[in-house]
Amino acid sequence: MNTMDVVDYKIEGSEMQYVEIELDPMEAAVAEAGVLMYMEDGIRMETIFGDGSRQNSGFIDSLMSAGKRLLTGATLFMTVFQNQGSGKRRVAFAAPFPGKIVPIHLANLGGELIAQKDSFLCAAKGVSIGIAFQRRLGVGFFGGEGFIMQRLQGDGLAFVHAGGTLLERDLAPGELLRIDTGCVVAFTPTIDFDIEYVGNIKSAVFGGEGIFFATLRGPGRIWLQSLPFSRLADRIIAAAPRAGGRSREEGSVLGGLGQLFEDR
Repeated sequence: MNTMDVVDYKIEGSEMQYVEIELDPMEAAVAEAGVLMYMEDGIRMETIFGDGSRQNSGFIDSLMSAGKRLLTGATLFMTVFQNQGSGKRRVAFAAPFPGKIVPIHLANLGGELIAQKDSFLCAAKGVSIGIAFQRRLGVGFFGGEGFIMQRLQGDGLAFVHAGGTLLERDLAPGELLRIDTGCVVAFTPTIDFDIEYVGNIKSAVFGGEGIFFATLRGPGRIWLQSLPFSRLADRIIAAAPRAGGRSREEGSVLGGLGQLFEDR
């Protein structure tokens, strides 16, 4: 069994959050590349293949772990932050865009969580970050956020990020929710995840909500986000002239005339 580090933490901020993790001597946290905010003196940073959950794994095992991460769209490498000082030290990781950081105790969920591939932020060292293939072909072809999701395993603490406002909800056995595919953040393995056609051509073409819904059926716990990053990016591009969008001069008397002078 993997050895899990037990860490203390606090989450700061409202819309743009970061999580500060307190490490005892020789304790460590593992994080996605590019999310570090700061670390105190005495913490050593090391880039590794895979997630570092297997203490005595060889090169081939590490390469297999890294390859699985590559399938989810992540990089081959993760970063381990270990406290090699004599006292407690702190390291902080920041959310990549507006939303909420969610602390999840895997031990309270049976030791496993299925997460959308871009939602994982960081975890106590020892948590395994692997892949979860969706067995139904409909999810693979039409799932919107991808056929492959991340599987977090262990009994430690993991942190995932949700865009916008977070909804955490328990579904009763047989209870069904239809959800925009991009709004799924994570769910427990007991949830039945599938894809469903919206129902009629007019709604699919003119409704603006896409052709397919994600369906989540209980029992189990789900986490949803109100603002998927893909939706935020689409709005930014649509309002950015240099990216092919159309400028929106809300509240401006000059309107497009102001942009004309700005471009000169």
